[in-house]
Amino acid sequence: MLEQGHWIGGGFMWVFWIVLAVFIIWIVKASINNNSSSNNHPDERALEILKRRYANGEIDEAEFERKRKTLEKV
Repeated sequence: MLEQGHWIGGGFMWVFWIVLAVFIIWIVKASINNNSSSNNHPDERALEILKRRYANGEIDEAEFERKRKTLEKV
């Protein structure tokens, strides 16, 4: 016959493994979503880079506007 303490310990062990599996799946899904969201809009990423280059003084206003218009066409 099973002892009551053995059943409680075994039951909690199953809960632990289920919670661990759910946590791992959640981490993997969050990682995949982060990677895919940054790849969904490459034109927005290019615009952010362009804005940063303008803010850092790497390009002047005329070049910024010319490249921004080019990005809007694409």
